[in-house]
Amino acid sequence: MGEFILWVLQNFALAPYHLFLAITNPGDWLNWSNPEALARFIYYGGSVEFFFVVFTLFLVITLLGMAWKREILWTCVRGLEAFANIMGRVAAWAGLLMVLQQVMIVFLQRIFRVAEIQLGPLGTAFVQDLSWWGEGLKLYNAIIVCLCVSYTFVQGGHVRVDLVYSAVKFRTKRVIDMVGSLIFMMPAIVLTYMYAWFFMWRHLVVPGPSASVELDRMLMQARVLRWNVETIGFSPNGFNAYFLFKILLVAFCVLVFLQAMAFFWRSYLEWLEGPESEGKYIDKDVLGDETAEAAAAAH
Repeated sequence: MGEFILWVLQNFALAPYHLFLAITNPGDWLNWSNPEALARFIYYGGSVEFFFVVFTLFLVITLLGMAWKREILWTCVRGLEAFANIMGRVAAWAGLLMVLQQVMIVFLQRIFRVAEIQLGPLGTAFVQDLSWWGEGLKLYNAIIVCLCVSYTFVQGGHVRVDLVYSAVKFRTKRVIDMVGSLIFMMPAIVLTYMYAWFFMWRHLVVPGPSASVELDRMLMQARVLRWNVETIGFSPNGFNAYFLFKILLVAFCVLVFLQAMAFFWRSYLEWLEGPESEGKYIDKDVLGDETAEAAAAAH
């Protein structure tokens, strides 16, 4: 147990140093034309070092907000929730695209008996079989699920079981929210991210990276490391860009972790400031009829 605590403290102590190295040497991990830089990016993206850098930043911001200025935390909450809202509101348009594409496929297939769809000018057109466009509809659904997850959380749209939660006092709810974000939300999404990160890269490069491989070994493998983006479909003419689903899974994990931080800070601030701060600064969508009712009540 003592060795584990020492290991944790060492990683916390080294986190500022690792962050400084990453910022001051971007070419060592962002210059993907160099296979060794790409290998470093893959390794550190799912590494213990990266986790402690992120978690240390979270702890530093939290302590600054608690001990110095509360507005630091409110600024972070507002920024992260605004980012979630923007991302979700943009990604939600994929639902409309999905409907329009489905209607187009039905018309072209059933009425005009077209076998393929061509987009763009002749000579440079993007041409795919109708089955490709039909299977590609799943991508729009994945975009909505993965990129609208934190937006839905901010809007209060996720289903929750609150048999106990609804019966307790306001500040007790906020304590439950803080504990839930730290004990359940963050660890669960970190584990999902660790799987998703290497799962994604195994479908983008060869040889496929592994979470158990050390950096030195990955740098040795960089000599033969090359891009090999997955383009295999489930049917001969079906959708073959399934690597996009792996990228969306990683994006999902990042958005949920950011929202977990924002939710912890909001819960703490609302616990500190009391019931009058509930929903403070939240930018929630309002339906047309709700706007009309609010305007009528104002008059």
